[in-house]
Amino acid sequence: MPRPAADDDLLRPLVARLDALLELLTPALRAPAPPAPDWENAIAFFWCPAPGASSLYGRRSHLRAIRTPHRIRLQDLIDIDEQKARMVQNTRQFVAGLPANNVLLTGARGTGKSSLVKAVLNEFAADGLRLIELDREGLMDLPELIDLLAARPERFILYCDDLSFEEHETGYKALKSVLDGSLAALPENILIYATSNRRHLLPEYFEDNRDAAHVDGELHPGEAVEEKISLSERFGLWISFYPFSQDEYLAIVAHWLRAYGLKARDIDAARGEALQWALLRGARSGRIAWQFARDYAGRHAVAKAGKGTKAGRRT
Repeated sequence: MPRPAADDDLLRPLVARLDALLELLTPALRAPAPPAPDWENAIAFFWCPAPGASSLYGRRSHLRAIRTPHRIRLQDLIDIDEQKARMVQNTRQFVAGLPANNVLLTGARGTGKSSLVKAVLNEFAADGLRLIELDREGLMDLPELIDLLAARPERFILYCDDLSFEEHETGYKALKSVLDGSLAALPENILIYATSNRRHLLPEYFEDNRDAAHVDGELHPGEAVEEKISLSERFGLWISFYPFSQDEYLAIVAHWLRAYGLKARDIDAARGEALQWALLRGARSGRIAWQFARDYAGRHAVAKAGKGTKAGRRT
């Protein structure tokens, strides 16, 4: 049954008023533009992705300056000389405007992958290198982030720490496209460095190999395996890290104890406790060595201060 024309006449003014009200409210609902990154006073940033669809009516994606970046130095990283040399050479080429590769650092936990990225930043920050950390959620914003950085004079490393994906996640497809696959190439002032405990970044299952086949004596992986290998293969440079031996672990402990001001005799006395610390943690790594050194140096300082106080009271 057709609606009476009188009803339409009544509704038109109401709809017009609602449209006008919505037009007035939209700017208030839309999130304000985020502040410009503090390019002059920061060398490291974190990409904060907008949650869901809130880039229109909530917090927008933006770069947040990291005010106190980790100041670890290359000389603080012990027994990974080959990895340091390859990483430094690649980064030196990049900072100089020469061809360089995206880098995937993989291997045992706590062996210096993340620390090496941070140390490289500190080594080349004075030459214009900047680091932008982003998590898996931020990978979907890669095109937006790249557009923001492309015209800047600095050289940027996009840093993905402890990167890995589960089967249901799609962020790895965005990363694949940016690394090598999209019609739009990475700008010459941007590289991607990623660390992971998984060499292929995706979980691998026994059933993935069921489609593998032998053809004329050659092994042809199945499609599932090809898909999982294809992401890591798009990093031009692979750098592998391995668990430390006992002697290497103790050398790292000694380095950090010296950095905290302990003398040689105190460092020698700490060997037994350092080994027990690693045994309780179930691993020998640079991270565990650093954690032990902080604990031991703190306890040593407290004990030394206590002895000084007692000696003062006796006098």
